Amino acid sequence: MKRPFSTNRPCDSVAERSIPNREATLTRFLSIFVCCLTLSACGRSGETVVEIALHPTKPNLLYVATNDYIFKTRDAGKTWVNVSKGMTHSRVISLAVDPLLPANVYAGTKGDAVFKSFNGGQQWISQRKGLEGVTITSVVHELKFVPGSSQHIFAATSMGVFETENAGDTWTKRMDGMIEVLMVVTIDVNPNQPQTLYAGTSGGVYRSLDGARNWTKVNNGLVPPGILKASRALSVVKIKIAPHAPRTVYTATLKGLFKTTNGGESWQRIGEALPDQFFSDLILDPVTPGVVFVASRAGIHTSRDGGQTWNAVNEGLTNLNIRALVISPTNPSTLYVGTNRAGLFRSHNGGRTWEPLPLVLAQQPAP
Repeated sequence: MKRPFSTNRPCDSVAERSIPNREATLTRFLSIFVCCLTLSACGRSGETVVEIALHPTKPNLLYVATNDYIFKTRDAGKTWVNVSKGMTHSRVISLAVDPLLPANVYAGTKGDAVFKSFNGGQQWISQRKGLEGVTITSVVHELKFVPGSSQHIFAATSMGVFETENAGDTWTKRMDGMIEVLMVVTIDVNPNQPQTLYAGTSGGVYRSLDGARNWTKVNNGLVPPGILKASRALSVVKIKIAPHAPRTVYTATLKGLFKTTNGGESWQRIGEALPDQFFSDLILDPVTPGVVFVASRAGIHTSRDGGQTWNAVNEGLTNLNIRALVISPTNPSTLYVGTNRAGLFRSHNGGRTWEPLPLVLAQQPAP
């Protein structure tokens, strides 16, 4: 038995029944209440998917976060299970699966720091020592793990860069050299030289060459000096190091796309002809050099030449307001997008066409 979340408003049939007495009225109320709890979105036209995390080796296993819960599928999105038990704060901002020990899953939340599951989301525990009062905006995800380690993780937060060397048990702030920064939104680690990191902040891009111990501002061509002190002068929302050319870095901001080919010494504007310059996400193909995908309020656009030319790839999407965008680590032709109030979509052909993946709850066995 499957329970679709909300698109068909399944609670309406309960609500429309005629109830002649108080006992029946109470029964009606409880039926609607339970129905809404079960579906998690009774009366909504669609779910907002804010984050997606993929298993590193099992293509049918993935996690998504909505505005309310974390869900997991083992059958490529046919059915889903709510895996939010133990989460004391439901507003999840980011998700990450340990690439070496994928039963370990991390969630960054708004206002309650980091949660970790040791068993694929069945239970969660808080891991906030050193993160008290911090809102996580970009927690462990893909290359934010130091390559070859499940213990060493970097996180970008509203209070700066934090590092753990014990898989989240304790966190240490790493902000030396960061000035005029209101928040750190995104971070990436060089896969070939893990001492080199780039952090996207409210004031542009910073680079570290010593494992986040010290940071240097690298904004030449990125942020005009005259507006650097302005609140959220640029607001970098995503930064990605090219896996085949680590001195090439792409950054998506609220004011456009930029690219460097010299490790951040200078930046060039790309994608100026795209219909919307307010970007929400950016990913790189892990296999084919120069293939870039970006998300904005105009949907998904892709470039196959490092950002020189772009094409829209939105066929099948019912909402172009994209909140999350990921590419499969096992098959780069497979992508997932999370939308604002239209749920989750998947493409098997590099984004040329998309199919919806309704969040359908699987029947849970009786305890």
